[in-house]
Amino acid sequence: MLKKLIKKSRSYRRFEENKKIDKKTLKELVDLARLGPSAANRQPLKYIISNDKNTNSKLFKDLSWAGYIKGWNGPKKGERPSAYIIILGDKTIAENFWDDPGIAAQNIMLGAAEKNLGGCILGALDKENIRKKLNISEKYDILYVLALGKPKEEVKLESVNETGDIKYWRDNNDIHHVPKRELTEIIIKEY
Repeated sequence: MLKKLIKKSRSYRRFEENKKIDKKTLKELVDLARLGPSAANRQPLKYIISNDKNTNSKLFKDLSWAGYIKGWNGPKKGERPSAYIIILGDKTIAENFWDDPGIAAQNIMLGAAEKNLGGCILGALDKENIRKKLNISEKYDILYVLALGKPKEEVKLESVNETGDIKYWRDNNDIHHVPKRELTEIIIKEY
């Protein structure tokens, strides 16, 4: 069951923008992050949630989408996320957030997949513009922006080809292909 959920939890970049995600669902997803492990149990992460079209539009302009796909600047209108969760690190609680943001983001994405939603964890973003637009205090590091929505694309996992190329790509039918290394390639020793 967990493996199926992990395979379903992909980096989706096109959504059915008109399918709104309610605040209750966003709070349930953040609660999954809250319940996860935290280094030294400091729990320094804070969150901003948005399903507001105006706020989403502001955020969208400061995000980078799918760097391997040349000439594509992200989803067009009608295919943009209907919600976002911003993961922040509270510097008054901890100076180093260790693995907490990654664990939190993955918990949220797995929860989204369980609810038949999809998302993309974005780390390539204009943090200072986001800080200014949303009036985010300097006491918070902006760590990730999670784009969420009802997926409008198919993502297909496949094996890395003989050239070793790991770059994702889209075919003529707009299917998003994601090469994955084989298990035998990533386990380097067995005892």
